[in-house]
Amino acid sequence: RAPVALAWSVHASEDSLRKQLVPTTKYSMVELRQGFIEAMLNRPKKLRTTMLEVALIDNVNDDAKDAEHLANFALEMVDQVPAMKLMVNLIPFNDIGHPTYRKPSMERVLNFQNVLTEKGIFCFVRTTRGDDESAACGQLATKKQKKEKGGDGVE
Repeated sequence: RAPVALAWSVHASEDSLRKQLVPTTKYSMVELRQGFIEAMLNRPKKLRTTMLEVALIDNVNDDAKDAEHLANFALEMVDQVPAMKLMVNLIPFNDIGHPTYRKPSMERVLNFQNVLTEKGIFCFVRTTRGDDESAACGQLATKKQKKEKGGDGVE
């Protein structure tokens, strides 16, 4: 057993939204949480630190209802795993020009964080990095460049 904290990219704890964001998912969040709980119970108590990673997307998974659902989902794990230390890492989505998925405002991110902290969940907002390269938060994207006649190919 590796002496490391475990991280779980959740992004949505409610199944229908998660299926929209992760269409290849096979298991419900309750099934995944139960498997995670079982794995944590097999670890020594000092190795039960967990980070839930949540990429917040503007008006998709970043409102108070989503935060409440995530808090209740996470607290169920804390209740079932003695000595579990839980942290939630909120990651503002990197805006890559997608028509639906955009970076939330800092106000929405902080409101989400406030819901979690009011429930007693240690939560922090990750500083975004790589925005200029469309590579923040593990997202890699390329932007097509239009070639103009007689130009250098850069807009």
